[in-house]
Amino acid sequence: MRSPIHIVDVDRLETWTRWRAGLCDSCAANCCTMPVEIRLPDLVRLGLVDAFEAEHEEPRLIARRLVKSRQVERYNQKDGIFTMARRANGDCQFLDATTRRCTVYEQRPNTCRKHPQVGPKPGHCPYGAREARTADRNAREGRLIRKS
Repeated sequence: MRSPIHIVDVDRLETWTRWRAGLCDSCAANCCTMPVEIRLPDLVRLGLVDAFEAEHEEPRLIARRLVKSRQVERYNQKDGIFTMARRANGDCQFLDATTRRCTVYEQRPNTCRKHPQVGPKPGHCPYGAREARTADRNAREGRLIRKS
C-alpha cells in the first residue's frame, strides 16, 4: 500500500510530480534548490555582467570574477556553462526566503524559464507543498505549531 504522505527529494526523480498549471502557486519552490546552469546571455539579463563585458571579455575571466564575488559556483569552459552559486541551505541566491518566490522573475535565466519542460525529468517537478516545508523546518528547529 502506498503511503498517503508524499516526501519529495530533488535528487530522487521518482518522488517528483507531473507538472500542471497552478501547481507552483502552492509550492515551496523546491526547484529553486537545484543547481542552475546558465550561459553568458543569462548573466547579462540578470545584471551580473554588462553587455560590453560579455562581448569583449573572455568568459573564463568573467567566470573568475563571478566566482570570486560568489555569484557563480563554477564555470565549464568547454561548454560555456556557468553554475549559479547558492546559499548555504541550498536555495537559489535569488529566492526570497520568506515568500519562496523569485526576486528576479522577469530576468530569470533560461533554465528557470524552461523548467519543467526541460530538466532531469521533463514534464515533472519536485513539487512540495509550502505548508509541508514550513512544518519540516519547524520540526528541524524544534518548534511545534498548534493549529487552532
